[in-house]
Amino acid sequence: MSDSTSTATAPITDVHVIVRNGQELLLSQRGGPYGYGQWHLPSGKLEHQQNETPAEAASRELREETGLDADPETMTLRHTVIHHQGDGTPDRLGFFFETTKYAGDVVNREPDKCLALRWFAEHDLPDNLIPYPAVGLNGSLTQPGGLSYHGWPKH
Repeated sequence: MSDSTSTATAPITDVHVIVRNGQELLLSQRGGPYGYGQWHLPSGKLEHQQNETPAEAASRELREETGLDADPETMTLRHTVIHHQGDGTPDRLGFFFETTKYAGDVVNREPDKCLALRWFAEHDLPDNLIPYPAVGLNGSLTQPGGLSYHGWPKH
């Protein structure tokens, strides 16, 4: 039974990619208006109209942003975050994947959105991570396979 007065919308599905090179992780420094100057993982949205799976979207986004190629089959789901924007926009469902198997050289393929791509030691990540991806990255490192909520109002 559905409520015709409901204004709920489906969440936006995000994919984030932890690219691991030994103990180093690849991060992207935002150049667009959201989170300018802050760090996050290569990421993007699932293209529902293309019927792609989250792992396929993660592979596509990684290639589009960094030039690295990773087979979706090498993507391991490490953590999931349900993010509440709190500004009236749809919530976000974030899948955090990890890959250690990729080909190519790191290239900033979106210089209009990205100031830099840089490897960071897992134990020495920058302090200025965008909060929502930071929750997923931290969960991936400390609670693999877990679920986190970010931005949800207190009851």
